[in-house]
Amino acid sequence: MDFLHTLLGEDIKAGLLIVLNLIVIESLLSVDNAAVLATMVIDLPKEQRSRALRYGIIGAYVLRGVCLFLAAWLVKIWWLKPLGGLYLLYLAFDYFKGKLAKKHADGGDESVDKNKNWLYKSTVGLIGTFWATVALVELMDLAFSIDNVFAAVAFTDHVFLIYTGVFIGILAMRFVAQAFVKLMEKFTFLETVAFMVIGVLGIKLTASLYVHFFPEAGFSKFMEGETADIAVSIFTVAVFIIPVITSILFNFPKKNIIKPEIAEEAESVLDKS
Repeated sequence: MDFLHTLLGEDIKAGLLIVLNLIVIESLLSVDNAAVLATMVIDLPKEQRSRALRYGIIGAYVLRGVCLFLAAWLVKIWWLKPLGGLYLLYLAFDYFKGKLAKKHADGGDESVDKNKNWLYKSTVGLIGTFWATVALVELMDLAFSIDNVFAAVAFTDHVFLIYTGVFIGILAMRFVAQAFVKLMEKFTFLETVAFMVIGVLGIKLTASLYVHFFPEAGFSKFMEGETADIAVSIFTVAVFIIPVITSILFNFPKKNIIKPEIAEEAESVLDKS
């Protein structure tokens, strides 16, 4: 029992709820990450794509492993929390801005334009298209690994739970995300829900700035307690489960609103891992 308390905190049920949330959010993020990797290598010759994806997947594992060891150190630097919160808010904002732009563009395909990326532009002339693409893939892997850590930290300050979250991110890239690909093919709105949750987690992390400077305030004590972690966890579970149930029963939100190209691209990447 002491071992479970060490891993999950004083409230084992609350810890298990956080782990469930981490499995869901990390798996959905892994699907989205895999789809981005697929769009980045699509312009390479067919024989080079699988090699670039293989390097990308290996890089994802390595960088998430590094983050696993750095997580305990990162959580002790107070200003990284609000900084991470702003980063998560940026991710959510950028996603919804992209969705809006795509809608106004009459549903045109959304893809990664490598030619606009500073790393790709500065390396393609030196090391060629293939290795410049690999370098860009590894840069994206780094960004995804940072997402992985901050998403875990937003749920809890408990170090072992953060370790669990980052480790789930590693496993999700290889195993769990396959099931979520199938889920996203049927319930395409889940990607949007995932970024709604990312936005909420960003707000929670950003609020730690207020907590740091006003630790005795009632709001600060609430945010630092387990109640806030449980509230965020319950919200996350509800925001995923309720739309799925209403979609099954009432077809709202509608299923298969868009063609599942993202899911198909993600599945092809995950199959190669």
